[in-house]
Amino acid sequence: MYQLVFDFGAVLFEWQPAQLAAESFPDLASTPDAAAQLGQEIFGHADWLAFDRGRLTLDAVVGSTAQRLALPQARLHSLISGIGEGLRPIEATVGLLAELASRRRQHGDLRLYYLSNMPALYARALERKHSFVGWFDGGIFSGDVQCCKPDAAIYQLLQSRYALDPARTWLFDDSRDNVAAARGFGWNGFQFISPQQLRFSLGDLLGQEELRAPVLSQGIG
Repeated sequence: MYQLVFDFGAVLFEWQPAQLAAESFPDLASTPDAAAQLGQEIFGHADWLAFDRGRLTLDAVVGSTAQRLALPQARLHSLISGIGEGLRPIEATVGLLAELASRRRQHGDLRLYYLSNMPALYARALERKHSFVGWFDGGIFSGDVQCCKPDAAIYQLLQSRYALDPARTWLFDDSRDNVAAARGFGWNGFQFISPQQLRFSLGDLLGQEELRAPVLSQGIG
């Protein structure tokens, strides 16, 4: 039984911190370098990680970030509160997920899970807006369990909750650190670079040549 575990941000959904910063604060992020820096200062800080973990509320992370970076609080609140509703699916990856769900129905030889650093506010929005979240057999959002990748505890929680066999578990994640942590925990890990790279990796893993040729008719919800 193959147990395939997917990250969400930058794997199934677009995640572009620099673009978000530039759209909300064009006066402060007028160049690519400035946008990248501001994006990192907002989304790479310990306060944001605490929000991811469910240990800071929306108002708290907005307040602390606005004060730390001298940003207009109302504009920052609009940015952060709207991210969950605004995250856009990566259609090529979701199409591949649809093919895997179809194989599961036909052959029963795999299970699909997710493991995502995602504040609970955003998780609920994704569950509500995107039907493909329901294709998974289970999963964990960090904001629901107050623990984030690459902490070993969140891998342990997913493994124990769904009785995963580490040797048969594969994590697909864009973060090198998260992949390394999965491997250190005894799982298999693949760093996601692109949907096409993932397609070829899964085709090799599952011995399914047709995975290398995308199916264009799958719907995305």
